[in-house]
Amino acid sequence: MTDKSTKSYQAIFSIAPMMDWTDTHCRVFHRLLTRRARLYTEMLTTGAVIHGDRRRLLAFDASEHPVALQLGGSEPRDLAEAARIGEDFGYDEINLNVGCPSDRVKEGRFGACLMAEPELVASCVAAMKRAVRIPVTVKCRIGIDDQDPEAALDILARGVVEAGADALIVHARKAWLNGLSPKENRDVPPLDYDRVYRLKRAMPDVPVIINGGIAGIEEARAHLAHVDGVMLGRAAYQEPWRLLAVDPELFGEAAPHQTMKQAFEAMMPYIERELARGTRLHAITRHFVGAYFGVPGARAFRRHLAEHGVKPGAGVEVLQEAIALVENRAEAQIAA
Repeated sequence: MTDKSTKSYQAIFSIAPMMDWTDTHCRVFHRLLTRRARLYTEMLTTGAVIHGDRRRLLAFDASEHPVALQLGGSEPRDLAEAARIGEDFGYDEINLNVGCPSDRVKEGRFGACLMAEPELVASCVAAMKRAVRIPVTVKCRIGIDDQDPEAALDILARGVVEAGADALIVHARKAWLNGLSPKENRDVPPLDYDRVYRLKRAMPDVPVIINGGIAGIEEARAHLAHVDGVMLGRAAYQEPWRLLAVDPELFGEAAPHQTMKQAFEAMMPYIERELARGTRLHAITRHFVGAYFGVPGARAFRRHLAEHGVKPGAGVEVLQEAIALVENRAEAQIAA
């Protein structure tokens, strides 16, 4: 990998690609909470990108930049074509999924099972690098099944870096493809952050981003003493209020909005545009359920969105009413 490639890539904080969660509506919302986070799409297979409805699958809002497209696949030629399509759509990065442990992924010969084929992964990266000018990165686990994480991660990492990968994003757990469900693979295998730290020390010129079980911004700051970047997953999605602290705590900059209410107000024009295009309100508001986690009125907020956001013709007034339930509770507490 060239010096230009390693030095140009920077992702101090990012939000993980998560299936069924990080769609464009979610990413627009997250961008209103942090300007500096790098955002990722859900994983898309090469077949879907090449043969599917590209406009529906790949379109994103201009506000999302920097935003990366995550691809799933194992055929270098197809990955190169899909990466080229992603670049043409305006994505800032192409990421290869070598970490997802789901059965469907395993059967399709992509995701975490590819850790058993590091030479193939390197070939895929090389093909993608030849096809695009934007960064190509790899997201992986520290190993799978009975692999020794010391050897497995080192072999994969050195192979993809030699092939031109601009950064490595490492979920600091093994994936057990035999014996654990995808859900269990997110929690049961023990975290080994030290293994990722050792990888960084062994490859000081390669950007290494750590992922897995990181619960908040204070933890992220601690990891940044050892690696180049931190990727937050479920904590960012399930408790999005945490993202309001990203820019001030990690970058020394003001957040785009100071409160969740202000972020929602900024989201209203986007929601109205989407509703006018035929998007159902619930497709957007489903990403908001954790916005007021731990705040008085949070349960009423969630219930209102769940009951009324799914109704045909539901509009922005449903969200406005839900926000008011929280604000009224806060005002009542102050008055008391």
